[in-house]
Amino acid sequence: MRRFAFIIHPLRFDDFARKFPVTRHLPPRLVEAAFKHVSPMVVGHVQGVVSAATGEELEGWLIALPLTPRVLLESPYAWVLGRLEKAGRLAEDLGAEILGLGAFTKIAGDRGVSLASRLRIPVTTGNSLTAATAVDGTLAAARRMGVDPAAAEVTVLGATGSIGRAVSTILAGQVPRMTLVARRQEPLQTLAAALQSDARARGRDLMVQTTADIGTAVRRADILVAVSSAPEAIVDPADLKPGAVVTDVARPRNLSARIHVERPDVLVTDGGVIEVPGERADMGFDFGFPPRMVEACMAETMTLALEGRLEPFTLGPEVEVERVAVIRALAARHGFRLAGLRRFERAIDEAEIVRIRERARERAAALIGS
Repeated sequence: MRRFAFIIHPLRFDDFARKFPVTRHLPPRLVEAAFKHVSPMVVGHVQGVVSAATGEELEGWLIALPLTPRVLLESPYAWVLGRLEKAGRLAEDLGAEILGLGAFTKIAGDRGVSLASRLRIPVTTGNSLTAATAVDGTLAAARRMGVDPAAAEVTVLGATGSIGRAVSTILAGQVPRMTLVARRQEPLQTLAAALQSDARARGRDLMVQTTADIGTAVRRADILVAVSSAPEAIVDPADLKPGAVVTDVARPRNLSARIHVERPDVLVTDGGVIEVPGERADMGFDFGFPPRMVEACMAETMTLALEGRLEPFTLGPEVEVERVAVIRALAARHGFRLAGLRRFERAIDEAEIVRIRERARERAAALIGS
């Protein structure tokens, strides 16, 4: 039996109340400050995951670091690293052979590099499989909506981040126009130049624009991939094109749930949700997903454990495109698969796709006539 551990943390203040109901009546800053002194703890025991390729079973532990994104990003990294190391030592004591980093634990500091140097077991951010599923899910959603990537404009929010850079690089080979969005313009322009140079070398025409203006970029997009590490929603639903295809990979989400009400004419899907192999698989924790479903970053950790590739597969600020292809193939071999199209943790059926397409046509016609 192979063994892994995965670090999670509350994405929103409300997440504290799921385990500690009394906190919903207290000031958020007070609760955040109090939990800074709480040690990492085991909150879930993963059992019943079985490789489709080898039949080997996987056991794992979910270790909670009770720190919000704000605390993780605003605190000195030396202090955050100490908390992560404590969680990693707990994983080692439990017998884990590899450790995965969830949400903002892989964004703070140097993306796991320093942590990996302090532990006896390898560490991975899971960003390679997250990038793979972001691309695969986006293209699947586009097909369902009748959007042809070969004629579409793609916008990537958070394009210079670890996942965003890989997603931009992969999609650049399939679309004619891209708009890349990030706060810092110098690395953004460097990425745009590299994508255009690679396209020319392959005999392709690719137009790449860069901006820090989210609204302008979103209004252009036929396809939008949101992977920004912003701690709250950053996309205004009013800016989306009728019939746009949106993949929200970010956690916390870059789009708020109010898009349900305000824009029934766009398809928004959850990025990076994976169904794990094993009919009796139990994650031991309520992620808000149906049974047997996890985020892709956790699925990468599980895949590496089952494969016996006990190595720091994805670390640091960049994701290698070659590794995206490798982990995609390994995950498929062991039976991990994209969990269809989902919207805020709910499956999207064909009838809903038809309704979205109809409303998109109606809204587009109304805009033309106005």
